[in-house]
Amino acid sequence: MDNNLENLRKEIGKLKNLAKAKVLARFFKTGKGEYGEGDQFLGIVVPEQRNLVKKYWKEIEISEVLKLLPSQFHEERLITLLLLVKKFEVGDEKERKIIFDAYLKNTAYINNWDLVDLTAPNIVGAYLQDKKREILYQLARSKNLWERRIAVLATFQFIKNKDPKDTLKISEMLLRDNHDLIHKSVGWMLREVGKRCGEVEEEKFLQKYYQRMPRTMLRYAIEKFPEKKRKAYLLK
Repeated sequence: MDNNLENLRKEIGKLKNLAKAKVLARFFKTGKGEYGEGDQFLGIVVPEQRNLVKKYWKEIEISEVLKLLPSQFHEERLITLLLLVKKFEVGDEKERKIIFDAYLKNTAYINNWDLVDLTAPNIVGAYLQDKKREILYQLARSKNLWERRIAVLATFQFIKNKDPKDTLKISEMLLRDNHDLIHKSVGWMLREVGKRCGEVEEEKFLQKYYQRMPRTMLRYAIEKFPEKKRKAYLLK
């Protein structure tokens, strides 16, 4: 193994905290039948992980970084993904393509909501900003919960650039999704459409679909509305 990667893993090991690991395991629903079933934690908080990313991102090659992604430990997977985000930000087009392809090839390891939320907009969304976006619609139709979440979260990058059309189309596709984590992510992105692209854009969608939306999705979408308008949607 590359010396820099070996050194990173040693530093990760030194930060291990069993008490925090137990708390994180409960928070990320790792029990039998829960969405994070079987995931294992080291008890390392995100600020500590980001500090390691700052220290090592220049030293470790993309090919070496990817060796850590299949880790059984949640924190090692997140550190890997955050390293890829940083390398993507500073990389040339060839490097960005390598990272984008590797990300979508390894979605089996991007298997919890924080792993998706902290990286999908920065890699998948950023790469597709000026490209065709059919892959997002394939992901939105996936049987894999996390691929569906990647599809909608990737569009956050477009929303930031006042381009909500893919968010709205994918949100429509996911209206009947049966998982609460998709309801929350879609509602969140709809709320961001209203915040960043104007409430008119969001309300066009809501007026058409609010009666069919899962309650959680609707609540997330209208969370920042004035109280009177929010109650009106909930009572209709």
